[in-house]
Amino acid sequence: MNLGRLLNPLRSTACSVRSYGKHNKKFLYKNGQKFEGITYYPRTPDHQDPPVEPAKLFRVQRIRPLKGNPYWENRILKDLGLDGKQSDFTVVKNIPENNARLWKIKHLIKVTPVTFPYGEPTAQDVRHTILKENGECLVTKDLGPIDTRLAARQDYDEQPKRLDTDLLRKDARLKWLNPW
Repeated sequence: MNLGRLLNPLRSTACSVRSYGKHNKKFLYKNGQKFEGITYYPRTPDHQDPPVEPAKLFRVQRIRPLKGNPYWENRILKDLGLDGKQSDFTVVKNIPENNARLWKIKHLIKVTPVTFPYGEPTAQDVRHTILKENGECLVTKDLGPIDTRLAARQDYDEQPKRLDTDLLRKDARLKWLNPW
């Protein structure tokens, strides 16, 4: 007697057995474009991706605790300098060796590409750069020649209505003594 008929009496004997094997992707997906061993299937045949310039540097910040991680992940974090406070960050080059290490600890870190909206800093600008949390590296602008800054300081010192420390201290003391 048919075993399928015993298990499900309503099933007809003419049904064939279903095959749950792998699909042959050569015949399922056609017209793919090969890029270095990866087959890419665009939405439309004339689709062109916009040109992408990869970031030269990454800002890497640890977002998960060190405790409970295997020793090899903690070693990578220590090599990157991320074994201190959780808010600390480091800047690494976008090279294959660093990318492989970051891939191994991707669940513990947040990687942000560093961008230079106003151009890359020069050797003289290194002390005046600011790296924001969103990855923007800004160079603080020069305030101008020293002569103009000295003249502005002298005008400020000679101004009678300026808010200096003594005036602010006197006003705060009067408000403290007579608040209403």
